[in-house]
Amino acid sequence: MTNHDPAHAGWFADILPDDADSATAAIAEGTTDQPRHWPEIAVESGFAADVDDYYDRLHKATLDATRTAVAEHERADDRQLVHAIRSLDDCERTANELAERAAEWAGGLFADVDAGIEGAREVATYEPNTAAERRAVSLATRVVDLADEAEAIREFIERTAPAVAPNLAAMAGPVLASRLIALAGGLEALAKKPSGTVQVLGAEDALFAHLEGHAPSPKHGIIFTHEYVRETRPADRGSAARALAGKLTIAARIDHYSGDHREGVHEDLRDRIATIRARAEDDEDGAEGDR
Repeated sequence: MTNHDPAHAGWFADILPDDADSATAAIAEGTTDQPRHWPEIAVESGFAADVDDYYDRLHKATLDATRTAVAEHERADDRQLVHAIRSLDDCERTANELAERAAEWAGGLFADVDAGIEGAREVATYEPNTAAERRAVSLATRVVDLADEAEAIREFIERTAPAVAPNLAAMAGPVLASRLIALAGGLEALAKKPSGTVQVLGAEDALFAHLEGHAPSPKHGIIFTHEYVRETRPADRGSAARALAGKLTIAARIDHYSGDHREGVHEDLRDRIATIRARAEDDEDGAEGDR
């Protein structure tokens, strides 16, 4: 691990024993063509008092380098999208579950309580008179807080996704793009996946059941929520899903490796979906001609 020209210079060359930042950078960025007797060289150069001291310093430097790498990874914009989309799902799921509980509780205390988040918003405005009413109103207030947080996170995703993955966000929409990134484990991981895998992301249970011989092969995963798949007739959804997954894969690769918006890939997808949907019109025309 050396980035110095001298043949016997170690990663610790020109680094003061207490300079943690320089040691971390040397560990992270240095290279070497072959191993050498680094402990002895470190002692001879004055970097370490003895061999044990060298290994103590090496251990600390490698830990610091690892912590730095992990922190940078977590700060990456696509990682923030992963955290955001998972938090959005948690907030929405919990808010909806608690809204049902709040409506059931408040319904026994107040008249005409609506179900759902809107019902919780109304209950949250009530003035309680008893201990039970205070708790029911408090629960409804927490539901409202969670629902509002979910909306704020959604707005964050809609602002952030186009900057992180412009083509993917334009093609899939910011929320679906973030879900795909999260399911893949990051934008880089998504960019490296084949389109067939992207097509069934989110349908892992169905895929495993198919592999075990208990179910047919899934045609699509979470990309079913995209209008190009959802609003295509069932007979053609497999083709639409394949076309969409193929272009989503290309979009992810462009975003990861270059980051510039390329309208051509979006036009190609629109044309392909139009061709697939035209089949339905052709089938209808053919059916009318047979009558």
